[in-house]
Amino acid sequence: MTRLSATVRPGGSLEVLSHLEVSDLLDTSARGLYGLFRRCALAVLNCGSETDNAKDIFDSYRDFGIHLIQSNRGIQLRLENAPGSAFVDGRMIRGIQEHLFAVLRDIIYVHNEIQNNPAYDLDDPVHITSAVFHILRNARVLHTGMDPNLIVCWGGHSIGRSEYDYSKEVGYQLGLRGLNICTGCGPGAMKGPMKGAALGHAKQRIGNGRYLGITEPGIIASEPPNPIVNELVIMPDIEKRLEAFVRTGHGVVIFPGGAGTMEELLYLLGILMHHDNREHAFPLILTGPAECAVYFDEIDRFIGIALGDQARQYYQVIIDDSEAVAKAMAEDMERVRSYRYDGNDAFYFNWQLHIETDLQHPFIPTHEAMAKLQLNRQQQAHLAAANLRKAFSGIVAGNVKEDGIRAVERHGPFMLHGEQQVVDAMDRLLIAFAEQNRMKLQGDYSPCYHLALE
Repeated sequence: MTRLSATVRPGGSLEVLSHLEVSDLLDTSARGLYGLFRRCALAVLNCGSETDNAKDIFDSYRDFGIHLIQSNRGIQLRLENAPGSAFVDGRMIRGIQEHLFAVLRDIIYVHNEIQNNPAYDLDDPVHITSAVFHILRNARVLHTGMDPNLIVCWGGHSIGRSEYDYSKEVGYQLGLRGLNICTGCGPGAMKGPMKGAALGHAKQRIGNGRYLGITEPGIIASEPPNPIVNELVIMPDIEKRLEAFVRTGHGVVIFPGGAGTMEELLYLLGILMHHDNREHAFPLILTGPAECAVYFDEIDRFIGIALGDQARQYYQVIIDDSEAVAKAMAEDMERVRSYRYDGNDAFYFNWQLHIETDLQHPFIPTHEAMAKLQLNRQQQAHLAAANLRKAFSGIVAGNVKEDGIRAVERHGPFMLHGEQQVVDAMDRLLIAFAEQNRMKLQGDYSPCYHLALE
């Protein structure tokens, strides 16, 4: 692996820092920001990596260093032993340079203005939503004066070629209709729609197409921002990342994926099934190429068993018809516009969407927390969805996140307990994901979980 050292000037955002901010970034103690900044910076520079194991990535670049050079005229970053793939002829690729300083911008802002700001009570749901809003506003991704047109695309980072090509075709059809794209910013089904939309926008001579990527420190190493992303935001945790998606987006398209995609689907269903949101205009489409029909049958079957048949009314499944997906989304944008207009809600941020506190508070997937999850149907459907979301979130952590991988190495697989029908359906779904290589990019998959009856 080629490695390079270089000095980089700001690209895109954040050209100056205070002396106190520099001190925080250079602080290598537990309370300092250096470790977090180093990990996120390495993830951005490692774009195009063939592994999604965060632990392996960080272990491979133990000698990587990043240092701030501060002067009264601005800042520079000194990189040591950085991945060579981030450079062309010794110069950093412009898009990666912009992503690097977006990381710096968001880490500094969240630390100073959110996490260490006494005005915020991050146990209060109103304050959590306000924090999400302010992070997005600081990143300048809340665009006023525009009709609803931002389509969130979710799906797996570990997908086959035909699925990737289909996601690109859907993006192309969306782009032809003037719709913009927001994804988790990684490879696979997060890159395909952006790449396709870029071509659609080019054909329509749309010069200001948006390719918004929203990520968080725990997942950025396994899903580094793809080169198409022209607006990048790093949220502090997965729950605020998910809230950012549904507050900024106007509709969601879900492509085939693994545990992470199920986490996202369950999160959104947990919101839409709440009685305060049942009339909310928020289109949701599940789609994939013809060979994914069985995959979506399994998803639909699992949702029906775990959440009840009523959950199926909140989404539609469209197989192997990219044009139909884009047409449906384009038509639904008028419905979204009317709903927001009649409710006096902003187009750029969905204030009226009710999100339960349980979906907002960070879930730390320890072995104890995973074992306590209520995976049964003896609760309201939106609460069942929230618990299942946490279970899949923990599986994602055990698969690809550094802390989760290390926890499983130390203590063994996560234990999940649930009702017979729910456990059986979940087991069937996860086995199918593993057999279809949807759990990780490469290598044999060893389950990080064990399912048992409660």
